[in-house]
Amino acid sequence: MEYVTLSNGIKMPQLGYGVYQVSPEECERCVIDALSLGYRHLDTAQSYFNEEQVGSAVEKSGVPRGEIFLTTKVWIEHYGYDECKKSVLESLRKLKTDYIDLMLLHQPFADYYGAWRALEDLYDEGKLKAIGVSNFSPDRLVDIASFARIRPMVNQVETHPHNQQVEAAEWMKKYGVQHESWAPFGEGRNGLFTDATLAEIGAKHGKTAAQVMLRWQIQRGIVVIPKSTHKERMAENLDVFGFELSADDMAQIATLDKKASSFFSHQDPAMVEWFVRMVEERKGKRDASSEKKQW
Repeated sequence: MEYVTLSNGIKMPQLGYGVYQVSPEECERCVIDALSLGYRHLDTAQSYFNEEQVGSAVEKSGVPRGEIFLTTKVWIEHYGYDECKKSVLESLRKLKTDYIDLMLLHQPFADYYGAWRALEDLYDEGKLKAIGVSNFSPDRLVDIASFARIRPMVNQVETHPHNQQVEAAEWMKKYGVQHESWAPFGEGRNGLFTDATLAEIGAKHGKTAAQVMLRWQIQRGIVVIPKSTHKERMAENLDVFGFELSADDMAQIATLDKKASSFFSHQDPAMVEWFVRMVEERKGKRDASSEKKQW
């Protein structure tokens, strides 16, 4: 395993196991499988609704907690100082741990400054070993890095061969923020798994297109968190440290950049409205559930 060192000196495994879209029913088994293969970096979030399963898997795995780098994320409806702090304490309970290695703000919307102040205080208390953000575009990242008491240590953004985030990476480097990739395979959209360039490079090294994508990001200094529910694929994703892409390989992959999201833009006003509706719907469901309990 290779590691990156965050701005506060914390070492972070450069390859981890992500549990986005892993159902609660499968999550515990998948995380135990990942840990048994040698993964020591786990990435979950409040909005994935599987923190409890991740916590149970860590507890049952037999792997000492101190060997595991655990990341989770605060969801928008828990932004603002008090709500954020309360939600982090709830994440600690669900994950069955007294500290979290990395806590991220999941989206750049609503009162993220209030939420960030809560993370800063929890970091000072030792409950969080590192703090960062996710989906922050360069302008939002420069803003919070410039005006917050503690700069974000990580920014997790969509990064894969079709959306290489070259400019964003330069801004992260300038402010000492570690670049982390979500969707390192772009979920295979637009034919990424069968791309001829990636397949050709993979054949030269005896590797798959997926392994080439992970190795390409690792050589760029990016942290990756591929997800799979299949143990053999998890093992394949972990097997990316025994070869190196040449400068020519890297240059060929650079030509695949479409410089656009394969999913959606966080700067699209209609998409911001979609996030607002999601938060309002969840709040409505929570209020309705609370009302039923009172009856």
